[in-house]
Amino acid sequence: MEIEEFESLMMTVLLSGFCLFMLFIMWDLARKSNAGRLGTCVIIGGLGLGMLAFVVKGVVIELILGV
Repeated sequence: MEIEEFESLMMTVLLSGFCLFMLFIMWDLARKSNAGRLGTCVIIGGLGLGMLAFVVKGVVIELILGV
């Protein structure tokens, strides 16, 4: 395995883990603040929108480059 392949794999794995950790933080924030259902949706929707944009950007780049 070349260093570039390893870096690409680790970037995917570690960023996925980081995104999952951020989702846990959002859920914990909503739970500790007694946000309710709507508040939880707003917290996860608002804060998770940045993560979603990052994921969509990666998918679009892969589709454009055809890799």
